[in-house]
Amino acid sequence: MPKTIIVSNRLPVKIQENEGQYQLLPSEGGLATGLGSIYKQGDNVWIGWPGQAIDDDKKKQVAEQLKELSLVPVYLTTDDIEEYYEGFSNSVLWPVFHYYASTYTTYKPSNWEYYRLVNECFKDAVLSVAEPNDTIWIHDYQLLLLPELIRRERPDVSIGFFLHIPFPSHEMFRLIPWRAELLNGMLGADLVGFHTFDDVRHFLSSVSRILPTPISSNIITCQERYVVAEAFPMGIDDKKYEEMARSEDVALQIQQIKETFKETKIILSVDRLDYSKGILQRLQALELLLQDNPEYIGKITLYMVVVPSRDKVPQYMELRNQIDKKVGNINALYRTLDWAPVNYFYRSVPFETLASLYASADVCLVSPMRDGMNLVSKEYVASRVNDDGVLILSEMAGASRELIDAILVNPNNVIQVKDAIIQALNMPLEEQNTRMRQMRQIVSKFNVSHWVKIFMDRLDEVKFMQRSLQTRHVGGATQQSIINRYRNTNKRLIFLDYDGTLVDFKPNVNQATPDAELYEILNDLLADPANHLVLISGRKHENLGDWFGNTNIYLIAEHGAWFKQPGMEWHKVGGLSTNWKPEISDILEKYIDRTPGSFIEEKTYSLVWHYRKAQNGLGELRANELMNTLKFLATDKGLQLLPGDKVVEVKNMEINKGKAALTLVDESDYDFIMALGDDLTDEDTFKALPDSATTIKVGTGASAAKFFLRNPDEVRSLLKALAVSTTVNQE
Repeated sequence: MPKTIIVSNRLPVKIQENEGQYQLLPSEGGLATGLGSIYKQGDNVWIGWPGQAIDDDKKKQVAEQLKELSLVPVYLTTDDIEEYYEGFSNSVLWPVFHYYASTYTTYKPSNWEYYRLVNECFKDAVLSVAEPNDTIWIHDYQLLLLPELIRRERPDVSIGFFLHIPFPSHEMFRLIPWRAELLNGMLGADLVGFHTFDDVRHFLSSVSRILPTPISSNIITCQERYVVAEAFPMGIDDKKYEEMARSEDVALQIQQIKETFKETKIILSVDRLDYSKGILQRLQALELLLQDNPEYIGKITLYMVVVPSRDKVPQYMELRNQIDKKVGNINALYRTLDWAPVNYFYRSVPFETLASLYASADVCLVSPMRDGMNLVSKEYVASRVNDDGVLILSEMAGASRELIDAILVNPNNVIQVKDAIIQALNMPLEEQNTRMRQMRQIVSKFNVSHWVKIFMDRLDEVKFMQRSLQTRHVGGATQQSIINRYRNTNKRLIFLDYDGTLVDFKPNVNQATPDAELYEILNDLLADPANHLVLISGRKHENLGDWFGNTNIYLIAEHGAWFKQPGMEWHKVGGLSTNWKPEISDILEKYIDRTPGSFIEEKTYSLVWHYRKAQNGLGELRANELMNTLKFLATDKGLQLLPGDKVVEVKNMEINKGKAALTLVDESDYDFIMALGDDLTDEDTFKALPDSATTIKVGTGASAAKFFLRNPDEVRSLLKALAVSTTVNQE
């Protein structure tokens, strides 16, 4: 039976050595908590690092213990941990992804080499247990290269990847020297998941700017596959926290907490030690509150739990020292004999204790400077079984996109955080109930099981989409079927677009001239008297005349405005007005002034605004603006707007490739009709042709065509195969 293989940097357990024996303890990490119950179902397994270096003579013992829990270890050496984990993962990826590149990032080639090698080790571990039809779900920034490494070995396997930290903007991500390799690694997956749409947007922007990879909406065309990037906000096991909040053990601890703090209101803060969590800024806000509002002295307590993390790294040691100093200063200034403003605990706390704190705290203060999701906020909400309490949440945390009934703050604005604490402390119970009920419904509905289900369902959908595209792609059996139909017919009509179909796009439109190979292919097709070739293009008629005027090809230029039969002169469609051109031209000129690198091309019955030389992103932005500016004016004047590949064309509505094609189809009884084209104008041709026609879009994306080819190279290969097939048949 197919299984799911979960892969993460660490296993969901911690290993402790006690008198030569290893003990397995549950991990308190967010991923371990979130997926802890999922991987135990059926034959599923979890692959990861046990969390510490294991002596060679103990590895077999540890592996056996882990196997009983469906866990597979990847053993790392001390050098691996230092270079791959502390080095590249946490000294390059973590600070860059959290927007601390200039402060904490060090780019060492040796770190990168270890990162690559450790990802290879994880690949070997996955392949050792992977079987046909298994699903592999890879997690987080330590394994960005792993999807592609597995894909190379097992191209047909189903791979999902989920990033649990923010994905930075292109401006930040491009600072990494190995940026292209990291993106290619992620694109080995079929589905790339993030917590928020902002992360998806940043990822797509980086892919489009760094890699030569086409993107349509959130679908990336990666060689022979579609890769989908999408947001899946992670949930928690809400029932676990709700049940724990009602348990007798927790009820006893809640009573003890209330007796300890009496009438003092508790503001709870729970974080892992990290500079991205905003701990110092939170303390500054509390200090400001006590300074400006002395009436709260003795009335509130910040109960601050900081879980140790990477405390051997110099930056984290310094952060801990700063926190210790700040807490000491605040307590020294404001404490009394029976009250301290900050109760600070630098240690992990048992789950029961954490649940009792969630259930006891009047306010939960979650104010990271940058966070992928932050599950503490959801755990607090799930624990509030009486629908009371107030959540203050950083708008920089992914959870803020869902928990909109929290008091949202900018963590950099300590005055706003201070005011939010005062607002929370004085919030009426009725308002607390209203806000908390809304948030509890969201946390309950979008729980961890829901997160897993929608991710896995979407992964299945992506695989189905990939398979359906494989059946539509002209290759293998599909190509042979087209060749067989072609070979068994006697009168053929073949419509060919030019730019993007027979030739690749060039930075300069004048560079996209026919080459010797193209002339040879067309001549081979024309050598068969059964073939009637029609070159139907948006190009100026002068261009097509210069290139193909002396051939036996029927030429249609400027989308159907000009016609040229073999051996005859050009003639144009009559009765069309060009009075609209000056007004439209003035508008296009304004966009040229605002978009360096853009220019206007004038045709007989159309104007084309080109932006292929404009800055990537700016051209697309201006094109959308231009379309919005012109859409009503175009309708009034009987014009059509055609967005294409780095162009926007404005033309007479009567000019249409489909109409032009239809006139030729109606003239005779062809037993084989084929059309190839790459852009929106070619869709008119595809729609106009009879159902029996073979229509082929060049490039991927939605189309009225029945089949697709990826690029002009594949178009030429198909045309060569058609020409050869009739030659062989005749012989």
